Amino acid sequence: MSEEQAVIVHFDYGSTELTPLFALEAQLEEVLEKTGAGEFDGNEVAADGSDAYLYLYGPDADALLEAVRPTLLAADFMKRATATKVYGELGSDVRREEVQLVP
Repeated sequence: MSEEQAVIVHFDYGSTELTPLFALEAQLEEVLEKTGAGEFDGNEVAADGSDAYLYLYGPDADALLEAVRPTLLAADFMKRATATKVYGELGSDVRREEVQLVP
């Protein structure tokens, strides 16, 4: 069994209206189902809507980000978005790489 890896996307959201975020999540789930690259595991949104996180997991963080990158870039509400690729179990001392997605 392969080691679980993760991609954590952090971005400025700027709204308490979550409908656009839920629509993005549905698109991500569809892409991940089609590609088999991993799964979407949920979000965290600041109470004031200022920023948010998306959590994705799969056997290969690089392939996972590659699969969802076009969908993330198409989300016009994401500002200052970064993706952190985690090469191993979250919470452990593993290699991480941060990638700028949207300035």
